[in-house]
Amino acid sequence: MLFNSWEFVSLVVVTAILYYLPVLRKWQVYILLLSSFVFYSFDSFWLLLLLLASGIINAITSYAVKLQNHPRLYASMGVVLNLLILASFKYLGMLSSLFLYKDTDLGYFLCSLPLPIGISFYTFSGISLLVDTFRSQKGQVEVQHTPFWSYLRDTLLYICFFPKLLAGPIVKAKDFFGEIELKVFKQLDYAFIFKTLVIGYFLKMVVADNLKDYTFWMPFRYSCYFGSGSLLTLLFGYSAQMFADFAGYSLIAIGIGAIFGYRLPTNFYFPYISSSFREFWKRWHITLSQFLMDYLYISLGGNRKGKLRTYANLLLTMMLGGLWHGAAWSFLVWGTYHGFCLVIERIICTRRQNCIEFGTSQLCYKLSRSVSILFVFIMVSLGWLLFKLPFGDAVHFVLAILTNFCVTDWFDLRFLPIIIYSMPVLLYHIAYLVRQRWWFRRYVLRYEYVVYGFLLFLILTNSGSVSQFVYFQF
Repeated sequence: MLFNSWEFVSLVVVTAILYYLPVLRKWQVYILLLSSFVFYSFDSFWLLLLLLASGIINAITSYAVKLQNHPRLYASMGVVLNLLILASFKYLGMLSSLFLYKDTDLGYFLCSLPLPIGISFYTFSGISLLVDTFRSQKGQVEVQHTPFWSYLRDTLLYICFFPKLLAGPIVKAKDFFGEIELKVFKQLDYAFIFKTLVIGYFLKMVVADNLKDYTFWMPFRYSCYFGSGSLLTLLFGYSAQMFADFAGYSLIAIGIGAIFGYRLPTNFYFPYISSSFREFWKRWHITLSQFLMDYLYISLGGNRKGKLRTYANLLLTMMLGGLWHGAAWSFLVWGTYHGFCLVIERIICTRRQNCIEFGTSQLCYKLSRSVSILFVFIMVSLGWLLFKLPFGDAVHFVLAILTNFCVTDWFDLRFLPIIIYSMPVLLYHIAYLVRQRWWFRRYVLRYEYVVYGFLLFLILTNSGSVSQFVYFQF
C-alpha cells in the first residue's frame, strides 16, 4: 500500500477516528497494530507471517535478556536470528549465483525467493531492541520492565508501526517505548502535521514522480546519444529525484506518526548543503547513519584503536551499509565509494578553521565553503548512478559526460522540465540557508500558509504518475 494512494489515506482516516474515540481509548495500541497488519498485508498476506515471526522472536529474546536469563546469550541469539532472516531473503540469491547454477533446482529456488518489503528496516528495529535491552542491563540506557504479554504487544507495535515500517525512519527501541502511552486528540500539533505532510507529499508526488519520467533516459542504450549538457542535467535531476523521493517519504512518515501522537526522528536535514562527506552523512538518512555508527562502527572499535584501524572501520561500515541497500554488486561498490571518500577526507583534511584566523576575509571562507558544497554534491550525484544503473552503464555514463562535448545537440530541450522540477529542491535548501535573514522572515515566513496552499494546489493539479518509493526496494 503506497503512501500516495487513496487506500492509504482511507486507512489513516479510519484508524485516526477509531484511535481517538473516547470509548476505544484504552485500545489505542491494538488499533494501531491492526492497522499496521492491514497496511503490510495489503499486497501479500503471507509476508505478514514473516513480520509477525520477526516481532515475536525479538520480543521473546529481548524479554529473556531483561530477566537477566543469560543476557549475552539471548541477545546474541536474537541478533543472529535477525541477520539470518535478512540474509535468507535478501542475500541468498546473490550468494547462490556465485556458487550455484541458476538452472539447478536449488539455485532457481534461492534466486526466486521474494524480497519482503521493508525487511531491512524492521530487521534493524529488532537489532536495536536487543542491543538497547542488553545495554540496559549494564546501566547504560533505561528500558521499561513490563509483564510479558504487555511487552509483546509493545514490541509488535515498535516493529510493525506502519508509518515507519517500510522505509524508516529507523527508531531506536529506547526512544519508541517511552512514547507508548494514551494519546489525546487535543494535544496534537496540527500545524506541524499539516506542514510536514504537505512538504512530504509535494516532494514525492510533484518533484520525484515527475522527474522519474525524464531520468528514464539514463541507461546507456539511450544516454550514449545525448550531449554532455543533457547528461549533466539528467545526473543532477536524478540527484534531486533521489532527495525528493527519500526525504518525501520520511516527512510523510513523520507526519502520519504525529497524527497518532508519536514523534519520529528527523531523517533528512538539508543534505545538499554539506561541505564535507562527513557532514553529508550527518544530514542524509540520519537514522541509518546513526544506526551504523552506534551498532557497527563503534562496535568495531570506532576511532579508539589508531588511525589505520579507524580507516578500516570507516570503510567496512560504509561497505556493509551499501550492501544493506541491496543484494547487488553496484550497492557494494557505492558503499565502498563513499567509504573511500570518508577515509581520504579524514586523511587530507585537518579541522576546518575560520579564514579570519589566517588574516583573510570572511568572503574567502564563504567562497571556500561554496566550492566544497559544490564538490561534495557532484561526487554524491556521481555515486547515485550506482542506484540507477548497472556498474558498466554507470561507467559509460560518466565517460559520455566527458567525451560528448562535441555532440551537435549539446543540450536537448526535452530535458528542460528536469531543471524546472529540480528547482524546488534547490529552493528548499536555499530557504534553510537564509531562514534567519530579515527579508525572509518578513516576506516569506509571514505568508507561509500561502506558500503551503500553493504547494497543496500543485499536489492536486501537477502530480506525476503514481510510483512506489525508491527505498521500498530495500
